[in-house]
Amino acid sequence: MTISIIGAGPTGLFLGIALARHGHHIKLVERDSGPSPDGTWARRGVMQFHHAHGFRPQVTEALLAEMPEVYDRWLGLGAEPIELPGPTGAVAMGTRSRRVIFEQALRETAVAEPGLDLITGHVDAVMVGQDRAAGVVVDGTPIQSDVVIDASGRSGRVTRPLGARRGFGGSCGIAYVDRMYQLHDHADAGPLTNPLAWQADFDGYQVLVFPHERGIISAVIIRPSVDRELRWLRDDAAFDAACRAIPGLSEWTDPSRARPITPVLPGGNLHNHYLAQTTRDGRLVLQGLYFVGDAVCTTTPTFGRGMATSLLQARELLRLIDTGSDPASIGHDLDAWCEREMRPWVEEHVRIDDAQRRRWLGADIDLAAKLPSDLIIKAAQVDPTIQPSAMAYLAMTDGASCLDPFEERACAVYRTGWRPPLSDGPSRDELAMIIRSDRTLAA
Repeated sequence: MTISIIGAGPTGLFLGIALARHGHHIKLVERDSGPSPDGTWARRGVMQFHHAHGFRPQVTEALLAEMPEVYDRWLGLGAEPIELPGPTGAVAMGTRSRRVIFEQALRETAVAEPGLDLITGHVDAVMVGQDRAAGVVVDGTPIQSDVVIDASGRSGRVTRPLGARRGFGGSCGIAYVDRMYQLHDHADAGPLTNPLAWQADFDGYQVLVFPHERGIISAVIIRPSVDRELRWLRDDAAFDAACRAIPGLSEWTDPSRARPITPVLPGGNLHNHYLAQTTRDGRLVLQGLYFVGDAVCTTTPTFGRGMATSLLQARELLRLIDTGSDPASIGHDLDAWCEREMRPWVEEHVRIDDAQRRRWLGADIDLAAKLPSDLIIKAAQVDPTIQPSAMAYLAMTDGASCLDPFEERACAVYRTGWRPPLSDGPSRDELAMIIRSDRTLAA
């Protein structure tokens, strides 16, 4: 088949390479022209490109299954596998990397892939013929194809005129800023609370540090989006003041150990969303048109699931296309799979984020509502029988509902009055005063 793919982000690049290797002719359309000759890559219009990312084992599994040389190239660019000892050998926990080198490894392979045409341009519309997708219009020029894949992301607009898709989601009331640093030569890494990151919960906000490759880290501060005073964290000097004041974060970002390599990067208001392959009445938006990646679902980055959920979708679509089923069957089968495997993760993130935001604003845990998974996991500090399933949830080796059987045990912990301890450090009000004082001195 000839297949048009809208968007050459990680999902589109992965699918383009894999489908070409499965015998299809690929037209991969992307408005971004790629890295500059000096190696820099602005990736305009993709806000999250330079922000913190986590890469779970599912990402490595996808590369090794379809394009192992991309994995090797990724490692060659500096990506660092995370492995822990297990009962039968090393257990893969993920990979430390910035998104830019992950995408670079994919793009380099895509550019040279036989059967894949990487086209720089803007997709104006999806062509329709005989009530099914017939290709795309790129900068006014029709490009015919048998099917079309929309990998354009959450904000993609080109397929919207074809019909409103069934789904849910929106702002989760949480915003963040982050900044990248480079550890000095021979400087030790700072603290970690898990193999992928350091996380600390404070009174009114949260802090994460994601180590990337070769001593590059991202420091992230997350807050309720209604908190106007903490918005000033997007100012470099205010962020520096916060870093000095927050234990743990101060260790990672101490000028004697690390230097900033970017300004503060505003992440803006975060969203959780899920959109089906079908309209509200259960019809496919268009036969032969498939949605994947962020065009189907996004979750807040605090658990680092985005790359994993996107490539899991891509592998499922690849499998369905390989079966040779008719376009309508593929669309409905993909929709059923996403409903079963992807939607629950988004629903769970909505619960987690809503409850977290309420707690930051002073509310207690609501034991009358369904307990979100992060609170079930934290209850394992008191009831260790929860721990094995908590690990499966965090690794995404089991589904989003794998903690449901332990909800009552966690509720029993919270009914005793126990609450997850907060990290030592400034409260939200104290942090706001630090930022205010720093801005006053600067003025």
